[in-house]
Amino acid sequence: MPAWHLARCRERRHPLRQLSKGAGVAGFKSTSSYIASRDLEVAVNAAVALQRPLLVKGEPGTGKTVLAHEVARSLGYPLVEWHIKSTTKAQQGLYEYDAVSRLRDGQLGDERVHDIANYIVRGKMWDAFEADRPQVLLIDEIDKADIEFPNDLLLELDRMQFFVYETRKTIVAKHRPVVIITSNNEKELPDAFLRRCFFHYIRFPDRETMERIVQSHFPDIKQELAREALNVFFQVRGVAELKKKPATSELLDWLKLLMIEDLPPEVLRSTDPKTAIPPLYGALLKNEQVHVLL
Repeated sequence: MPAWHLARCRERRHPLRQLSKGAGVAGFKSTSSYIASRDLEVAVNAAVALQRPLLVKGEPGTGKTVLAHEVARSLGYPLVEWHIKSTTKAQQGLYEYDAVSRLRDGQLGDERVHDIANYIVRGKMWDAFEADRPQVLLIDEIDKADIEFPNDLLLELDRMQFFVYETRKTIVAKHRPVVIITSNNEKELPDAFLRRCFFHYIRFPDRETMERIVQSHFPDIKQELAREALNVFFQVRGVAELKKKPATSELLDWLKLLMIEDLPPEVLRSTDPKTAIPPLYGALLKNEQVHVLL
């Protein structure tokens, strides 16, 4: 291989090596309150370096939304949150024109009616673009919206600008925000949108990682209780017939209740079929599927 090609390969590898080690950059790293894998650390910092939105997928309860909060804290940036619903339209993230209010004010003779800018309602993306310092912009659960929603934001996310037709002004981002987009994988996202994102799938934590998560949230928990609770938790998740498996948030709620009730670990070790359902199961199982544990 020619020497120049080797040199260029080293140049391309160097940024990610720096990002994964956290050397030379004020990047995102796992903290005591948020246990992130090395792959996730690299994904976040690579997305920042490439100036691309980070698309994070994973089953509910794996910390996708919390990730944006931790990235903002780690980078020292304010967080702008845009939570998507089934009725949310892409335009709402940019701005909305309140024509109804303008019509009403016109009928009442309000002087504000002469300036159309008074009836432009800024969206979350506008807030992030106009900020005087870099922001972290969270677009949460994008898969809840209709299929055209991601495509309707392609140009704005790519160029970091949009046009306000009512005022004939172009809004350009003063500082490019760090964009984090989450999806529960409820529906497929368009290929054109995916090509513009840096993708990462958060796998469900293994036993060792989950132990670290539990310890970070409950540093005073009795080790025997934590061990037995995790045994039960992973046994429940392993039940094939269970459609809605408990996630990290359910585990933490359950552990909190176990500690409040001061239940002994022996209760969790019971092999009696009559007590096959774990105590305080309402924190773990959120529907009628509890019968599959019997």
